[in-house]
Amino acid sequence: MKKSVLMALISCVGISMSAPLLAQSGDAERGQSISGVCMACHGPDGNSFNPEWPSLAGQSAQYTYQQLLDYKEGRRKDPLMTDQAKPLSDQDMRDLAAFYATQIPTPGMGMDPALLDLGRQVYLGGNSATGLTACSACHGPNGAGDRAAVYPAVGSQHAMYNIAQLEHYRDGTRITDTRNIMPGIAQKMSDEEIRAVAEYMAHILPRFPN
Repeated sequence: MKKSVLMALISCVGISMSAPLLAQSGDAERGQSISGVCMACHGPDGNSFNPEWPSLAGQSAQYTYQQLLDYKEGRRKDPLMTDQAKPLSDQDMRDLAAFYATQIPTPGMGMDPALLDLGRQVYLGGNSATGLTACSACHGPNGAGDRAAVYPAVGSQHAMYNIAQLEHYRDGTRITDTRNIMPGIAQKMSDEEIRAVAEYMAHILPRFPN
């Protein structure tokens, strides 16, 4: 195992042991009943039809809940989502998160299949020359993430959306998630590596093997 991958795994395990329980069980049935507004961007089953907007199907309830909470409390900002999250109660957020966690993800939309080989290489092996750790160390070889550590599923997510998020991490406009690990990782990525990894993640299935 490459040193960079081993170090990332040690870091992920250490953080997962201390990660707080971010969300209790929600009511998926009620979550579906209040998801009407969400459907306009994220689709009726959580699979977004616009590559600029994320798919939520299959994402862990803990992670989705935390994102909604971050939007509501201003830690994560977006012109659309901030306004949508503000009126949600804590139970609303838990129930919506539970609903989307039960949905089945479909393949994401890619942008440049020619980058798949590079994307696979970086996602699974990182880049030892720049100290970039493998994405799979925390997000899993098939993009399923780590529910215990609240690392998100990234498999089958749209390439365009993931490119935007990696760029936001790199330039410091997004600092939330996974105890601020992602900004430091993204800063080691070139534009081509970001595009390639995003392309590869869009093609990984299943998101959750269980």
